[in-house]
Amino acid sequence: METFWADLGEKMKGAYEHAEKVSKKDLDMLSNIPAIMSFLKDMSQEDLLLLLDQARKIKKRKNPKNPPINGDFYNIRATLEPEDRVKIDEVRQFMLTHVEPIATDYWMKGEFPHHIIPKMRELNIIGLTYEKKYGGQERSNMLEGMIGEEIARVDVSTCTFFGVHSGLALNSIYLCGSEEQKMEFLPPMIRMEKIGAFGLTEPNVGSAASMGLETRCRREDDKWIISGEKKWIGNATFADYIIIWAKDEEDNQVKGFIVDRETPGLTTEKIEDKMSLRIVQNAIIRMVDIEVPESRRLQNANSFRDTAKVLKMTRAGVAWQAVGCARGAYEYTLAYTMDRKQFGRSIASFQLTQDMLAQMLSQLTAMQCMVGRLSQLLDQGVMSDEQASLAKVFCTVGCRTITSMSRELMGGNGILISNKVARFLGDAEALYSYEGTKQINSLVVGRAITGVSAFV
Repeated sequence: METFWADLGEKMKGAYEHAEKVSKKDLDMLSNIPAIMSFLKDMSQEDLLLLLDQARKIKKRKNPKNPPINGDFYNIRATLEPEDRVKIDEVRQFMLTHVEPIATDYWMKGEFPHHIIPKMRELNIIGLTYEKKYGGQERSNMLEGMIGEEIARVDVSTCTFFGVHSGLALNSIYLCGSEEQKMEFLPPMIRMEKIGAFGLTEPNVGSAASMGLETRCRREDDKWIISGEKKWIGNATFADYIIIWAKDEEDNQVKGFIVDRETPGLTTEKIEDKMSLRIVQNAIIRMVDIEVPESRRLQNANSFRDTAKVLKMTRAGVAWQAVGCARGAYEYTLAYTMDRKQFGRSIASFQLTQDMLAQMLSQLTAMQCMVGRLSQLLDQGVMSDEQASLAKVFCTVGCRTITSMSRELMGGNGILISNKVARFLGDAEALYSYEGTKQINSLVVGRAITGVSAFV
């Protein structure tokens, strides 16, 4: 046995001496090898096993196995039915397979990947909460919200396309259309055979849309004549139907119309110089005395109060989008900190990094819990305007915070679009402003809790 230890010591010493690169520290250690071997040979088998076990534990601490990256820290997903969790998995796979590899390229080009629409159609995720007679599935708003989160988790622009079509456009018909209009327009739009857009905001009118719409309409026999401009209208460059909101010259009330994009006198101009949601095809719409038949007027849209019913529903959707954007930024940044090494170790091992990650996760989890409860209220049919507005405010502000901290943790690399976080950071700015600015939604909440309106 003594010969074994001696031979092992000589072999180790020889290996070091013939190595191409040997540090001074290694050379110093060579002189200690005989003493180490002598120490080891005098140890009992039990002590040797104990020593090996301690060595394994030390190695494990130095090279820990990274836990899985999951931004759903409170397991909100578990509140879904099993078949709904399957649908979430399908959406995630679709986004990872068909959208994530191309999102950055299309974002940089400012183009929309139209080839994904047939693939998205196969997911069957439009109009989930509608009655089956319209082509819906009568499933939960929680599922629909979490689908929005999954889409935005990879790309907010794709989620905005989804939200404009399935939320703003379809809900306008679903909430404000006649039974005949629902039966005619909803099924092909749910199947994504026809794509919708929503035209409310104007070049001179954003937050003041309830009172200040400049687009006008007037009735002449069995048709309506509409003139005016709309701005920031997502999907407008390629949508089949655009929901146009205009003020009736006769009664000064807001009316809604289902307008074919190819209607004579209607033109669209793509907005190019955006720093946010660059994949979304936002447009300026110009209408010069376009003619729309009475059959295309939304029969149950008689004032802005009816328009507000649509906005209430979609504000909940925007809150979910903000959660998805924040989650994508958090998860990507967490992975980055585990891989990025400075001062000889991953930056995830630094106290300041872990503190910031914990702050981000705290904000994200609070957002998820809020929108989860909001969807439950929506499923129960009791969600109020102010509850939707509060979620929109809190989640978009939180999204801004999380994406900003993500960029900070990534240092200079955080400003590169190729590193994704910069894309999330830019897209968060649009979420913060559309579907009612932070200030407007705060005033909706303020009016509810004080009983006093602070609107002009």
